Amino acid sequence: MKKIILLSILLVLTIVIMADPPTGYYDGCDGLIGDQLKTALHNIIKDHVEYSYNALRDYILPNTDQDINNSDNVILLYTGWSRPIAEFGGDVDEWNREHVWAKSHGDFGNNPPCGTDAHHLRPTDVSVNSRRGNLDFDNGGNLYIDGDGDTGCHYDSDSWEPRDEVKGDVARMIFYMTVRYEGDSGELDLEMVDEVNTGPAPEFGKMSTLLEWNFQDPPDAWEMRRNDRVYEYQENRNPFIDHPEYVSRIWYGTGSENTTIAPVTNIELYPNPFNPTLNLSCMLPEEDLLSVNIYNQKGQLIDKIANGVQPSGLWRYTWENNNLPTGIYLIRFSSGQFSETQKIILLK
Repeated sequence: MKKIILLSILLVLTIVIMADPPTGYYDGCDGLIGDQLKTALHNIIKDHVEYSYNALRDYILPNTDQDINNSDNVILLYTGWSRPIAEFGGDVDEWNREHVWAKSHGDFGNNPPCGTDAHHLRPTDVSVNSRRGNLDFDNGGNLYIDGDGDTGCHYDSDSWEPRDEVKGDVARMIFYMTVRYEGDSGELDLEMVDEVNTGPAPEFGKMSTLLEWNFQDPPDAWEMRRNDRVYEYQENRNPFIDHPEYVSRIWYGTGSENTTIAPVTNIELYPNPFNPTLNLSCMLPEEDLLSVNIYNQKGQLIDKIANGVQPSGLWRYTWENNNLPTGIYLIRFSSGQFSETQKIILLK
């Protein structure tokens, strides 16, 4: 038993050690934000080594997505199921190649570079892949129950929500595609947008949801190992796995001329009107002091919800008050020089 535990620890340590990018790979990116950083990263990861669509099936995905507990299997993206490499095909219970950036969003088919880029092609269960189709990514919908059981995924008419364990993985693949393909050298210009129903344009959404997923599910050892293995073939990396902070610097910056990142973003209050419970959330791109207070319309303080340093990522709080009368109240989010006030309605 001790030997098994030791081997597991050594394996995890090996994966973590492998996760470092080559020395100097991201030289020139320090201090950049917004479009300047996006352009710098594009110039680093563009012009990767290309492979055929069949090469992904034959030897690349069996290596990049190999089950660490069974070298004869691959791990399927959306479900986490382990499936024998030999069971590739188009029948139920087999696995196939999934374009996470759906190929119809830009009509690039199975052709290089977009259609064979291993940074966004993953093994998936055939029926799950079919159900996802070319849907954009967003929260909500119906739980998808496959013939093999609960997938942990949800869907509706215009979006797909993967299981929680890979939401960040999915987001970082979309970020990669947005930066890798900028329209130069005769390639497509892929853009991330804050909406769904984006095909057949070379666009993908929903940006605000993907940014939230990125913070909820940071890179883990599996994702880092995969990034290393794709690099061995393509000689380019997904920078958002190596440097998760680049997400904040590009999409939370207020412009390429600015040197600071907006300290609080994506403020959400729901339901509104509420009675008596209100859910609050916001994004903190970096660890920072956060103050959240509720006031009545006269400016009198009703309650202090938060007042202290909070870690980067998604901040959530559920506030309940049965004593206040029906009316309009104000909630203020503050951090450093930033302050934003929104109205909430208590309706009894």
